[in-house]
Amino acid sequence: MLVIGLNGSPNNDGNTVFLLKEALGAASELGAETKLINVAPAVKTLNELFCDACTTPCAGVCYQGTKVEELLNQLKEADGIIMASPVYFGTVASPLKILWDKTRAIRKEKALVDVVGAAVAVGGSRFGGQETTIRAMQDMMLVQGMTIVGDGSFLDDAGHQGASAQKPSDKDQIGIKRSQILGRRVAEVAQGTMALRERKKG
Repeated sequence: MLVIGLNGSPNNDGNTVFLLKEALGAASELGAETKLINVAPAVKTLNELFCDACTTPCAGVCYQGTKVEELLNQLKEADGIIMASPVYFGTVASPLKILWDKTRAIRKEKALVDVVGAAVAVGGSRFGGQETTIRAMQDMMLVQGMTIVGDGSFLDDAGHQGASAQKPSDKDQIGIKRSQILGRRVAEVAQGTMALRERKKG
């Protein structure tokens, strides 16, 4: 069972990464192999930064031979994906959106159908747009046919939509706890839905 954490922040060692590591650490406690991927360095290697839907269906020509191609191949192997982003004007940071716009090619393969997804957001204040940012990430995952988790565990409360914190996130004990709960939830549901993803391989 592989759970990938996507750090959508331009900062590879900040508030967002801290929370994402908490979530991945909790998933690993339930037996998941985890991998943290910083999105910004990958999108900087793109041949064309913005998707302009140059081919339909998408042929992926804009990212062939780049780090984004490697990243998308890793996503196709995932049982769970935890997206994380800081709040930028009430929504996701641009590296994450640029990456996800490039997933048109793997969407035609239905590569992420039934992969378990969850979202984590960090804002500059307690009510700093975290829920709208989480919702944006969930919408992105739903278009891929992923299974989204948020609240819903019988034992713990991860938050209605997902986990969030205010910076500095390493001082936000509520955000840390919710991120850990969410990470466990992703691993739990990924384990329970393994047979659904095995159908794609068969």
